[in-house]
Amino acid sequence: MKGHVERFLRYLEVEKGSSAHTRLAYSRDLAQFALFLRSTGRALKGGDVAPEEVTEQDVTAYVSALHGRCTKSSVARKLSSIKSFFRYLVRKDIVDRNPADLVPSPRVERRLPTVLTVEEAATLVEAPQRAGKSGRSGLDAVRTVLRDRALLELLYSSGMRISELVGLNVSDVDIDGGTVRVRGKRGKERICLVGSHAAAALRDYMDLERSGAGRDEPVFTGRAGARITQRTVQRIVKKYTRSSGIAKDPTPHSLRHSFATHLLDRGVDLRTIQELLGHSNLSTTQRYTSVSMERLMDAYDRAHPRADLAKRSR
Repeated sequence: MKGHVERFLRYLEVEKGSSAHTRLAYSRDLAQFALFLRSTGRALKGGDVAPEEVTEQDVTAYVSALHGRCTKSSVARKLSSIKSFFRYLVRKDIVDRNPADLVPSPRVERRLPTVLTVEEAATLVEAPQRAGKSGRSGLDAVRTVLRDRALLELLYSSGMRISELVGLNVSDVDIDGGTVRVRGKRGKERICLVGSHAAAALRDYMDLERSGAGRDEPVFTGRAGARITQRTVQRIVKKYTRSSGIAKDPTPHSLRHSFATHLLDRGVDLRTIQELLGHSNLSTTQRYTSVSMERLMDAYDRAHPRADLAKRSR
């Protein structure tokens, strides 16, 4: 099993262009499944497990063992990893059939993403500027304020993913043209549009902090000039959420959700939003219609004098 898993992970990296985070998740899921098989005596000499020996009953037993120990979404993800792995083995003629094909995945409730209102989004992206006026002075403080304002404005203005933000190089940014080139999932490149507020914030930051940087150097940096990490961006969002008094608990991805929802609310069609977000399938983009309908119903319930809240089904 181990050797097949390693080749599967290389296939994900080279042919599918999967991220390191995705490959790590697959690796962990498949290692846990192999450990379960060994614990049930499904091992050949040397302690390894032969993929051709795995049955549908083995997969069903594993999924049953996970229930009560993991959330439904975790169980669904682990089962999906097993299905993908054996689908790869079938294509490579290593096994005759996928033993996980007919094993049902647990039904996972689809949660609507956290979306900020237009006012909340504006409050959040402007928070660094307010903090700069009332906080400590000095060049380091100014740099931090300009960087934080630029990255928050860019996340909301472009709808890019956090991984795309931290991966930006100086050569990817065209402030005058109002565009940024990003590399999305599986290495796909696309052009994100940048609004005037984000462009101005980005220019202020880069003129001070990145004017001498090479084309292949990162746009956003952390300590010692190293490329900023996703964890740091997450901390920045939380920091300014608290200082702004926003009741919600947004993540960097919430700004992407807010970007899409606000465009949809203002009449932009789904196909355009799909292109801006870099979604491969329109069905992924369609979840924002649910968010907008939820917002419409909330507005109606609050405003209409004869709205019957008790009978409304959500």
